[in-house]
Amino acid sequence: METTDVLIVGAGPTGLALGIDLARRGVAAQLVERADALFPGSRGKGIQPRTQEVFDDLGVIDAVLASSGPYPDRMVWRGGERVGEESMFERFEPDAGTPYPAPRMIPQWRTQEILYARLTELGGKVAFGREVTGLTQDAGGVDVAFADDTTVRARYVVGADGGRSGTRRTLGVGMTGDTVDPAPFVVADLRLRGLDRVYWHAFPAADGSVLGLCPLAGTEEFQLAARLPEGSEPEVSPDGVRELVTRYTHLAAEDVTEVRWASGFRPRAALADRFRVGRVFLAGDAAHVHSPAGGQGLNTSVQDAYNLGWKLAAVLNGAPETLLETYEEERRANAAAVLELSTGVHRGEVQRGRATVQLGVGYRDSSLSTETRTDPGPVRAGDRAPDAEVPGGRLFDVFRGPHWTLLGATAPPRAGVRTLPSAPESYGPGVFLIRPDGYVGWAGETATEDLAAYLDGVGVR
Repeated sequence: METTDVLIVGAGPTGLALGIDLARRGVAAQLVERADALFPGSRGKGIQPRTQEVFDDLGVIDAVLASSGPYPDRMVWRGGERVGEESMFERFEPDAGTPYPAPRMIPQWRTQEILYARLTELGGKVAFGREVTGLTQDAGGVDVAFADDTTVRARYVVGADGGRSGTRRTLGVGMTGDTVDPAPFVVADLRLRGLDRVYWHAFPAADGSVLGLCPLAGTEEFQLAARLPEGSEPEVSPDGVRELVTRYTHLAAEDVTEVRWASGFRPRAALADRFRVGRVFLAGDAAHVHSPAGGQGLNTSVQDAYNLGWKLAAVLNGAPETLLETYEEERRANAAAVLELSTGVHRGEVQRGRATVQLGVGYRDSSLSTETRTDPGPVRAGDRAPDAEVPGGRLFDVFRGPHWTLLGATAPPRAGVRTLPSAPESYGPGVFLIRPDGYVGWAGETATEDLAAYLDGVGVR
């Protein structure tokens, strides 16, 4: 029987990001995908600033920035006439700790191509056309059965296989949630003539339904997103997509020169009852399903992978098994909060902007966050560690890589910990231990025995 340390089920953004993080840590991991190729659609097209920081660390930010663009303003049409434009986002001024100040638009298929190329560069592979049919686990690992009657033995398995996750169903884990909107939706990638690529064009109808056509940066395509009348059935054939365009806009069917991908769905917000069962973890859409409004789903999913990757690697290298318990503790609470946020954006209760860039996501209440100072400054244990200017460059340049970083020490306390003699002034006074995923794990007045005990607990020896 073939063996591996980690088997990742699903080669979407979650699985690919996790594969990259494990590969750069030297972890033996296999990534399997039921489909014969990467997902072909634009579905999750927004990359939030916090995810851009993750992509910086994973080594793909330059490719993402080169292939993406800013979000356009929305242009509203009625009766074939432009009636006004509006910003898609609340404008706010980022601070000096934020190197990527605004969301970027890039079709999901392109994001996945970039992640796949990085995984390959690091020596990783994806086995396409491999469908998981069963999981059996014991105290030492998980036997994973495939449709071709082969079996792989893995020490850990991560189900990153989407909202209809077979991994989740096999585990018997339920999803708790609600329908966000009773209306059906259609999303499609198409090419057309007769519209400029400056605006995100919106065509509202009197019955509350609406069709949007958004130019996809770095491509010649538009993404169609339509909220249809309640009780109607979405038609996602090329002719059905053309009919939607002619129904809602001043364009003719022949102006849609190509329909490359289309899908129908009903917006739902749902959270898995558990993110872990023994040696099997759920991540991404397998663990939480969002409305696409606000661009939260893909971003939350990538950050699941970023949280889990370093913990799996640490435990495989001898850290206490209890470290893996903090994955569900940290990510399920955040997923619940983001689900509420994305539902609020969908219903028009929350504006895109400061609330949706995910820079405020943190873990202050986590058992991994230890704050020992009596009078903490602006950056505390559990917070995202912001960027800053430091001698020789930027703080994010120091963080980049799979290591821990200690700010406020002249010598590393352990192998695998980088140091800077002081923390930036913007952090406030103290010593800060930065986790591999860019959050403050421990903060104190000085480097003490408490710090040593913390490092022991996370397997940094």
